Amino acid sequence: MAPGPYLLLITVAAIGFLLALILIARMHAFLALFITSMALGLAAGMPAVKVLKSMQTGFGDALGFIAVVIGLGAMIGRFLEDSGGGRALADWLLLKSGRDYAQWAVLVAAFLVGLPVFFEVGFVILVPLAWSVARESKRSVLLYALPLAAAMTILHALVPPHPAPSVAAQLLGADVGRIIIYGIILSVPLMILGGIIYGKWISKLLPAPVAPTGDANGVSEISDRCQPSVAIVVIVLVLPVILIFIATLADYFHAPGKEVYDFIGHPFTALLLSVLTAMLFLGLRRGQSPEQITKAATKSLAPIATLLLIIGGGGALKQIIVDSGVGAYAGKELASSSISPLLVCFVTAAGLRAAQGSATVAIVTAAGILAPLMKQFAHVSPELLVLAVSCGGTSISHVNDAGFWLVKEYLGLSVADTLKSWSVMKLIMGVAGIVLVMLAQAVFF
Repeated sequence: MAPGPYLLLITVAAIGFLLALILIARMHAFLALFITSMALGLAAGMPAVKVLKSMQTGFGDALGFIAVVIGLGAMIGRFLEDSGGGRALADWLLLKSGRDYAQWAVLVAAFLVGLPVFFEVGFVILVPLAWSVARESKRSVLLYALPLAAAMTILHALVPPHPAPSVAAQLLGADVGRIIIYGIILSVPLMILGGIIYGKWISKLLPAPVAPTGDANGVSEISDRCQPSVAIVVIVLVLPVILIFIATLADYFHAPGKEVYDFIGHPFTALLLSVLTAMLFLGLRRGQSPEQITKAATKSLAPIATLLLIIGGGGALKQIIVDSGVGAYAGKELASSSISPLLVCFVTAAGLRAAQGSATVAIVTAAGILAPLMKQFAHVSPELLVLAVSCGGTSISHVNDAGFWLVKEYLGLSVADTLKSWSVMKLIMGVAGIVLVMLAQAVFF
């Protein structure tokens, strides 16, 4: 095995090489991760065949659980999107809340829709609603769009079945059910702080954006169709969370019938039941044929193919770090230092996010880098480590982030105003998140 300082040096160089391939060479993240994994393994002195074997092992380990979770989550999101369920829920909440509490209604709608739906999809579905409320109230769209964006983006980073926290939980050995519960609990104060409090403040300081002309995203087509009942939409959204929560409580209180609870509350079963419910009530009951439902399910899986390859590439890099010995060396060094492992996780993910733009890539890569250090972090809850990584990965968003430009264009903002609103909101939520995680570690763990 090569000397520890050398291994650490080439690992840092490998991360720099990875970022250069993605940012400068504009290489696909999957290819960049694979090339970097090979280069790091060979530079560390591993036999060539061993490098390939490690990559194969890491790739398979990363996808063995995650591929199913992400696939089922994508199907739920697709049926919700195609049926217009997200808009139906949002419209109902606004009707019940009234204009004075519309900001909170948008937040609640985004929270429920954001549990299974990816940020970009959920934002596009609901942002016309923010524009509509802004026109009726004659107030800035930021007052309603930032709560929407805050809920969607923080759930995307913290709560499975979204890809990043699911992968981080797998790589860091955390319990996915607990991550869902802890992530939801942590998301609530963060979305209120960033979306409601900061959103209300910044909307008074920035000029009101100009409403876009036309309907470029096709939402009007969805809203004109016969929408499903709100009760069905809520059941589809919260069913997996309820089942997993029940299983977690049964395990905590040692309830009889543990195997039954564990089976029903496993993410595979919970998400599958939600998918079947969506197929029945958002598909068959609305007049769709089995062929149309199958086509929608198939269509939902196409966009995640690239994502799964990136996740597998992150797993390959993680395994190379483990098998080369750099993980063990870095872990010993960190264990002997006074730096909190939670801060190490947060800063690592935040740095990767700032450098390359994607929250998913940042969280997956950071989790892969940190996974070999878990023995040294044994005194810290792995669930809190996942949350720390996720908070770091979501904390920074600027001009190299696709989400930055999505928000800018849909809200009609300038680059400077997007930085002042969206980017600052993201930073506030990320920093507040790691503070709350460290506080939870001190008080409860």
